[in-house]
Amino acid sequence: MLKGICPLISPELLKILSEMGHGDEIVLADAHFPAHSVGQRVIRADGIGTVPLLEGILQLIPLDQYDRSNFVLMEVVPGDDVKPVIWEDYRAVLSAAEPDAELSFAERFAYYERAKQAYCVVATGETAQYANIILKKGVVR
Repeated sequence: MLKGICPLISPELLKILSEMGHGDEIVLADAHFPAHSVGQRVIRADGIGTVPLLEGILQLIPLDQYDRSNFVLMEVVPGDDVKPVIWEDYRAVLSAAEPDAELSFAERFAYYERAKQAYCVVATGETAQYANIILKKGVVR
């Protein structure tokens, strides 16, 4: 346990966040996401929801200020009758941590392709649908 670091951030995740450079991406994957078939590196965060994990991560890394798609969600598949209420929680966390950042969206299969290039996929225990997030790391100023 370290002072000032969210206890949900495991030593392995802290190492990954530290290793990532400007422009590297990390996926916070919900429990439905094919983390192991998509990810180059996968960290398990079973039982942990994406909202508190996101809060802990955004205390440690900035988002890429040069790329407006630095916080990416998977679009709802056309015809799918799901309203991802968790996105409002994401907006609140993002607004508190990175007031100038905005949510952006990618089509499902484009999202998977982008996730394949991510530095790491964190497989969370989040059960909400469409709760996946791609974060692009920026520079600490």
